[in-house]
Amino acid sequence: MSHVSSHSPHGQAPLRTVQVLGGGSAVSSTHVRSLTSGLVARGVRVTVCAPSEADGLYDFTGVGAHHVHVPRSSDPASVAGLRSAFADADLVHAHGLHAGFRATLALGRRTTPLVVTLHTRSYAEGARAHLLRLLERRVAKAAAVVLGTSSDLVDQARSRGARDARLAAVALPVPRRVVAGEDPDRPASKVRAELGATERPLLMTVGTLDRRRGYDTLLDAAREWRGLDPAPLLVVAGEGPLRGTLQRRIEDEELPVRLVGRRDDVSELVAAADLALLPGGPEARSVLAQQALHARVPLVAAAVGSLPDLVGDGAELVPYGDAGALAGAVARLLGDPARCETLRERGTRQAATWPTEDETVAQVLSVYDELTQLRPLT
Repeated sequence: MSHVSSHSPHGQAPLRTVQVLGGGSAVSSTHVRSLTSGLVARGVRVTVCAPSEADGLYDFTGVGAHHVHVPRSSDPASVAGLRSAFADADLVHAHGLHAGFRATLALGRRTTPLVVTLHTRSYAEGARAHLLRLLERRVAKAAAVVLGTSSDLVDQARSRGARDARLAAVALPVPRRVVAGEDPDRPASKVRAELGATERPLLMTVGTLDRRRGYDTLLDAAREWRGLDPAPLLVVAGEGPLRGTLQRRIEDEELPVRLVGRRDDVSELVAAADLALLPGGPEARSVLAQQALHARVPLVAAAVGSLPDLVGDGAELVPYGDAGALAGAVARLLGDPARCETLRERGTRQAATWPTEDETVAQVLSVYDELTQLRPLT
């Protein structure tokens, strides 16, 4: 039996869902694109509420969604935009805490089921920590189902009052060129030449340039491996509030580091690298960690949160915030091809245990079906 018929049974109209994006992180945006593609293929109608630049980057319309531009804020105009998009929805699915909060405001007293997927743990200090807990409680109680991408996010949702919190299967799409080998139009050697790493090792990291991701530790480590011959080049893809501070430090200390901003070819950059580095980050399922293991690029990562569960023995783990350990691991791996090959093999095995895109879509659809069984017939 086809999936499409199972989601328009007995003359029922196709299921109409609205996906709401919050901060627009690579993790949630990549997931929503993958999910949208799978839902549309199974006969579900999908509207994605996100800023226009997110549709430009992730092309939700290209996989069959209707896109509605909604700015990333909780102001009345944004909430009104969401409310309008929700008008004929059978179900609303928000991705991230802030998207969940905005969806809760927009739904008001409507009984449309709300699903919230939590991809990252939010952090705040002082008075803001109290506000954050209130926000978490409001969203947890409003959601019919909370999906957490790690067990600690599920536990947190339950502690905030979620009536139904479950572990979510979240797959990262494997880029076509990783599956089929190198993109013949842009081989790794060309990527490395463009980045300025033809005669030296290339290290790659990706992520928002903010305080929680361990960039200070990374630059401290870069200062240590500057003495290697040849000194590896670290390329950092991403934008964020720390850009100016990091750039000044790179220049002042003459560090072998390049900030290349936000890129739409991250999977190619990672695949061309000798090592991928992950000094920290709040995501339960790091996109960079998954890209590195899929691309058979050895990963050195800080052992924080649920990252050790994600990568298993397929990465070199170091303590968070320990620049000496990070620099030492990089130097050892660059001088040990056999260890790198072992990590590639283990990483490939670990990646094979992760959920597939089909399994991710199937789990989400089963949740949607539970919550919308009493939809009217056409």
